[in-house]
Amino acid sequence: MTLTTEPNARQYDPVSLAPMAFWAKSPEEREEDYAVLRAERPISWHPPAEGSMMPPQEGGGFWAVTRHADIVAVSKDPETFCSGEGIQMEDVPLDILEAVSSFLATDAPRHTKLRKLVSAAFTPKRVKKIEEQIKAQATRLVDQLIETGDCDFVEHISRRLPQWTIFEMVGVEDQETREIATRAADGMVSWGDEDVRQGREPAELLTESLMALINVALELAEARRAEPRDDLMTNLVQAEVDGEQLTDEEIAAFFCLLSIAGNDTTRNTTSSTMRALTLNPDQRALLREDYEGRITVAIDEFVRWATPVMTFRRTATRDVELGGQQIKQGDWVVLFYSSGNRDPEVFDDPMRFDVTRSPNPHIAFGGGGPHYCMGNQLAKTQLRAIFWELLTRVPDLEAGEPVYLAGNFMQAIKSMPCRLNL
Repeated sequence: MTLTTEPNARQYDPVSLAPMAFWAKSPEEREEDYAVLRAERPISWHPPAEGSMMPPQEGGGFWAVTRHADIVAVSKDPETFCSGEGIQMEDVPLDILEAVSSFLATDAPRHTKLRKLVSAAFTPKRVKKIEEQIKAQATRLVDQLIETGDCDFVEHISRRLPQWTIFEMVGVEDQETREIATRAADGMVSWGDEDVRQGREPAELLTESLMALINVALELAEARRAEPRDDLMTNLVQAEVDGEQLTDEEIAAFFCLLSIAGNDTTRNTTSSTMRALTLNPDQRALLREDYEGRITVAIDEFVRWATPVMTFRRTATRDVELGGQQIKQGDWVVLFYSSGNRDPEVFDDPMRFDVTRSPNPHIAFGGGGPHYCMGNQLAKTQLRAIFWELLTRVPDLEAGEPVYLAGNFMQAIKSMPCRLNL
């Protein structure tokens, strides 16, 4: 099928990825549409995404990139496909975007500077302490799970581990403040879900959530400048590269990013993996048979299978050809990681969950380039720790049918019942 793509005659693809109805489908149902696009129109033109906070431009829309190779090519070419004009499918005001996304929504040289400064805070001593904290947290969570019995797996395991890790390593000690920050982080990725909004407008929920996270960050930064402690926030306020330090605004933006991305990525990978292990008992048996020997490879399959971040947007900085389509300067280009991670040109039998899959060039942490996920090692440490506890101490745990969050950014599971079978 051939579609014209000249600016004055662009036709929207008949397989539409813009409506909320598409994102209300199950991951398996969405994959049916992705498969058509990958095979026939890997670069396709779509109307503006539903749910935008700003009115769409007439004739506007976005290019959907659904093939693994094209996603990697765009990710590794930040000069042609920039992040500084937005990273979401919806049109979100840039001041909000920058306040919450830290270096995710910036380009070089500012992106390089911010990433170096944040990296400087993760000293070897800090990383070792974080790893010890995660192991202790995973053990305690499964202790509590066994005490509780059958329950909501998201509420008692997947939601709690990443938030506990983040708040303990940053230095958020007060439980009420932790709850405020957790609710705010949830609100930042849930404003498209009517159940979560509870009658509020998307912009209202987003703004409330953002201000709550910023206030927590600024108060903690001020406290650590006055009284340094052995935590990450102290490292952040003291971090220095080439004579420069992070500003309060930059620290607050990184705290928002850490609270959201560091929370949701691990949370949803944990939930999705537990469901996959329930449905694939042979894969669970392989892991239990030789956990230490197989978990490193298995974690790559966990994140490929889950692909918790489903989409990311770039903006073309110049006219360029991509996959046979003429992309114009200023066009939005959306990377569909979920589709790329099921590309049969790259993955044998991609709809099979295989903990021994190797090689596994998944793009769940991004497609490479300067925006490759900085927290990937933290997420892997959490996944290694929690599944060791689950598979050795509640080996027959069964995860039920998940309830998904409505939205086009995170593949998030709101709730999922579990039975321990002890």
